[in-house]
Amino acid sequence: MEKIMFAVFLVLYMITLSGNLLIVVTITTSQALSSPMYFFLSHLSLIDTVYSSSSAPKLIVDSLHEKKIISFNGCMAQAYAEHIFGATEIILLTVMACDCYVAICKPLNYTTIMSHSLCILLVAVAWVGGFLHATIQILFTVWLPFCGPNILDNFYCDVPQVLRLACTDTSLLEFLKISNSGLLVIIWFLLLLISYTVILVMLRSHSGKARRKAASTCTTHIIVVSMIFIPCIYIYTWPFTPFLMDKAVSISYTVMTPMLNPIIYSLRNKEVKAAVRNLVFQKRFLQ
Repeated sequence: MEKIMFAVFLVLYMITLSGNLLIVVTITTSQALSSPMYFFLSHLSLIDTVYSSSSAPKLIVDSLHEKKIISFNGCMAQAYAEHIFGATEIILLTVMACDCYVAICKPLNYTTIMSHSLCILLVAVAWVGGFLHATIQILFTVWLPFCGPNILDNFYCDVPQVLRLACTDTSLLEFLKISNSGLLVIIWFLLLLISYTVILVMLRSHSGKARRKAASTCTTHIIVVSMIFIPCIYIYTWPFTPFLMDKAVSISYTVMTPMLNPIIYSLRNKEVKAAVRNLVFQKRFLQ
């Protein structure tokens, strides 16, 4: 079974890296993909690349060893990286929802409102927010006393699993974690769903072709948002006791979601597919 896991996760990780890096390179080099939407999409793919790299390589290597070992510092670094990139991605998805709203509801002023400097500022805010969230999460955990069991019942290090190993009462910390992560994720998810619902309702006043294109973009965003938020809600809104589905859900948003994001965006976007074809054609021509 572990050899099968090694092969499966290695293939998934290679698809994740190649797909996301292809989107980053395509958007960066293509003049046709210069709008703010593609600017944010390239950063989303970059985040997915580093996010999956924070846990997938260790998971793949460990599947070849009987004993799966990670140091305490390595465990904290892994959890810190996951929360940085996970929180940054969530904030960036919110920024993309705002961009979608402006593009649909304020089309004549879109380029003026979503200027390049504003886009850079919004991406910077997403990264700063990710760092702040991760720092708060790790500060809750790193100073706890650990003197008992040292086995994490999961494929990677995360705060809920680490808290179970602490030699002290963590009830207050569990409440703070649920408030800091779980409750915020639920509220954020509901606000995003409401915002996309408002956008879809406002699309009724648009022409048929423009309405279908905008509805397709919103549907894509809703799919990606749901793939990210629903597993996070499952993991971070319950008290930190193990459940049977924990490992499967953890795999879904640390391995599967970063792989599916570029597939969903590229397969549903004609401009991205055309830019990818042009990039591949130019590479073959140069060879």
